[in-house]
Amino acid sequence: MDEVRTAFDALAGEYDSQRRWIIPEIEEFYGAAVWAAEWAGQDPDMLDIGAGTGLLSEMLLLRYPRGRITLLDISEKMLEVARTRFAGREHVRYLVADYSEEAIPGRYDLICSALSIHHLAHEDKRRLFFRIYSSLNPGGLFVNADQADAESDWLRRMNMEYWNEFVRSGPLEEEEWRRVLARRDVLDRNAPLLSQIAWLREAGFSGVDIVYKNRMFCVFVGKKD
Repeated sequence: MDEVRTAFDALAGEYDSQRRWIIPEIEEFYGAAVWAAEWAGQDPDMLDIGAGTGLLSEMLLLRYPRGRITLLDISEKMLEVARTRFAGREHVRYLVADYSEEAIPGRYDLICSALSIHHLAHEDKRRLFFRIYSSLNPGGLFVNADQADAESDWLRRMNMEYWNEFVRSGPLEEEEWRRVLARRDVLDRNAPLLSQIAWLREAGFSGVDIVYKNRMFCVFVGKKD
């Protein structure tokens, strides 16, 4: 994960401004994740894994303004941006850690992640799902908004062509979008969606389902009974 930390430390200052031009249907994508993060009460204990600059955390707090949230990320620089975003907010805490290897501290009602877990090796993803399950309170939910691979080479190729065209058609300068695509090709380790669904079930989650999908961008959920 060292190369991931280095890359995201370097782009922390421009991360938010690029998102809209890198992620197709970004409102629907994040919106589906927040919609799926269903909790009966008004003050859930929440964990954002790979929280980065706090985009998803901010949306979760809009839905649960009385909630408590921990932002966990490997990049100190990304969390510095998040600290600015939530300056003066109570019940927001930050944790710098390599979640691919380290234990998840605490217990939570909602554990969510957006565009982070796909950077892990596949076996690390699988092990992380087990640790997430153990860190949830009974009735808790895990929501993952992330990139996932197709099951076939031909569909994987179509998905990548769709994404490349989206990035190139936006307002980013050519040098900028070339950096985006090059960084993606080095850092992304997308696992097939159906494999990840199976890993969640293996970890003990029930009601595992897909609530959003646009090519490789997916939101899937599981519950701890």
